[in-house]
Amino acid sequence: MPETPKTYRTNVPHRLDRLPWARFHWLVIFALGIAWILDGLEVTIVGSLSGALSESPMLHLTGSQIGFAASAYLIGAVGGALFFGWLTDRFGRKKLFTVTVLVYVCATIACGLSWNFWSFAVFRLLTGAGIGGEYAAVNATIQELIPARRRGFTDLVINGSFWLGAAIGALGSYVVLDPALVPAEIGWRAAFIIGGVLGLIVLFLRQFLPESPRWLMTHGYPEEAERVVAGIEARIEHETGTPLPPVPPGFLTLRTDVHSWFRAGAKALVTTYRRQTWLGVTLMAAQAFCYNAVFFTYALILTRFYGVGSGNVGLFLLPFAIGNFLGPLVLGHLFDTIGRRIMITATYGLSGVLMVLTGWLFTLGWLDAVQQTTAWTVIFFVASAAASSAYLTVGESFPLEVRAIAIALFYAFGTGVGGVAGPALFGVLIDTGSRVSIFYGYLLGGVLMIVAAIVAGYLAANAERRSLEDVAPPLSAV
Repeated sequence: MPETPKTYRTNVPHRLDRLPWARFHWLVIFALGIAWILDGLEVTIVGSLSGALSESPMLHLTGSQIGFAASAYLIGAVGGALFFGWLTDRFGRKKLFTVTVLVYVCATIACGLSWNFWSFAVFRLLTGAGIGGEYAAVNATIQELIPARRRGFTDLVINGSFWLGAAIGALGSYVVLDPALVPAEIGWRAAFIIGGVLGLIVLFLRQFLPESPRWLMTHGYPEEAERVVAGIEARIEHETGTPLPPVPPGFLTLRTDVHSWFRAGAKALVTTYRRQTWLGVTLMAAQAFCYNAVFFTYALILTRFYGVGSGNVGLFLLPFAIGNFLGPLVLGHLFDTIGRRIMITATYGLSGVLMVLTGWLFTLGWLDAVQQTTAWTVIFFVASAAASSAYLTVGESFPLEVRAIAIALFYAFGTGVGGVAGPALFGVLIDTGSRVSIFYGYLLGGVLMIVAAIVAGYLAANAERRSLEDVAPPLSAV
């Protein structure tokens, strides 16, 4: 006779989802959500500082070496996401979102202390590893602590805050690179070290966050899960000064004799959840190609086709970054009201159509630099909400036991496609000097977004205001 698995009944998900909004949830957003701001800052800063890095008496980096350092960051992000994502599902959310931000802090400060190209490249790789690990650990934790009725809007806005970091990086570069304010050799070093100081503040705030009760309940720690939820309830009741709403009826029955679900989860990704896997691959690939193809060649288009000076590119980047943040902020609540499937389909489809239309106007030469930037800003106002919804969808679509590694896998795939294939293809097209050739790149990006919209229309789940366990039942559920 096979041994009967040890089980217990819990209503932890219902207790978390019915909580009123309080200061605790704002702490979750600020302490965890800043990871995307840091990523935006890191991605932007090397491009903004490229001139200073080339002129540095100690580093004196060439253009190819700066490009290699950017690639090292992306490689580190992919590796860090996969490695730390696996550890996040294995050892818990809090341990790993502490470790990943500590890796980031040490590595980015080390970038500011670099003494040659190889030290700089290695430290950029480690910085990327910390940020990549953040995506897995932080995305999973936020979704598991935010009430279901606000999960969509909150997740989209936090993912969109990447562009706040990009704007900060663009503006900050003007300050630290102004020789009248900061000596040239100190300025670029200070930019990296300031990022590390911000990370230390984040590290401090995260000490006040608990482990995810949802992770605890599915990894054999039922008593600890109940204790943590009771602590959150008491905290929020004290903050609001009113009794908590009653807990909705219903219980989950979960196994408590399994602490690692990696093997079962890996099998589930390609069997039980293969529809969700195809959806995640399609959404991530389309938005990553579209985004990175434009973003990483932004300066080249402006300088080569519109005659914008390299020193002024940051001024054009600023409205683009602001539009990207405002998209999720303005449209995000619709993902919780109108619904996931409709909004994912609409934002992807509209982004694709606008991308093709703008590419055609670019080919005809009907746009100047300001109009081109305005068109990109409008496109990515919509596309930013679409891209953020890809991360939201991946997090919601898979069981809690493998949520972090699923996020990591799709993030790594999107970063690989978008960070390598997209910029490489557009770089080749730009080098032809032909607007028609570049239009084919825009056409490909637009078509990919439209295809993703069609796939989402068929496969996306109506996950709005639903418990995570209702959208994707835990592997440990009996």
